[in-house]
Formats: sequence, structure tokens, C-alpha cells
Amino acid sequence: MEPKELTETICTFLSSKKAEDIVVADVQGKTALCDYFIIASGRNTTQVNSLCENLEEHLSKLGKEPLRTEGVRDGRWGVLDYGDVIVHIFNDETRLFYHLERLWGEGENIRKFEG
Repeated sequence: MEPKELTETICTFLSSKKAEDIVVADVQGKTALCDYFIIASGRNTTQVNSLCENLEEHLSKLGKEPLRTEGVRDGRWGVLDYGDVIVHIFNDETRLFYHLERLWGEGENIRKFEG
């Protein structure tokens, strides 16, 4: 699955599971880490945890396993690394604190997913 297709698949899935404020940052050429960051929010730690676990399970069924995960059980900030696409799922307080959109956004490379 190409990075752009994977990004759309992830955003669509997160939207279907009621993730909030889903944003895609196209960071191609800005970092060697990945091509896309997906940033989304859950209303509370339980939902953040559930979004991370359900996304990992859904992509596993499509044959896509994360290279690594961090913070998934904690429920404040889960990171799922799929190589060219890195997914960040926050609770609201943690998202406001780190504000990744500000760090990686330069005009046209940030878009809100409108599933």
C-alpha cells in the first residue's frame, strides 16, 4: 500500500471510530522520518487507547503491521509508526501541549481530514 493510500485508509478508519480533529501533515522532504504525520484526538484516555488498538487491529487485517508503537496503553498520546506514515492519537490536553501541527505545518502541507 502506497503512503498516500495508507494515509487515507487510516484517516477514514479513525473518522469512522469517532476520532476528532483529524489532520494530515505532508512532511515529504521536511524529514527523513516519514512522508505523512496523521494527528487525531480522542475525548479521553479510554477512547485514545481504543482508537490506537482498533487501528492497529484493522491495519493488521490489511497486512500492515506497525514498525513500533509507543504510549498506546497510557491513553494520553499513542504513536503508531507504519514507516512512511506515523499516526499520533492524543487526548485533548496532551495535543494542546505538544501542538505538532505548529511544529510541522508550513502553509499548504497541513490539511484537515473531512471524512
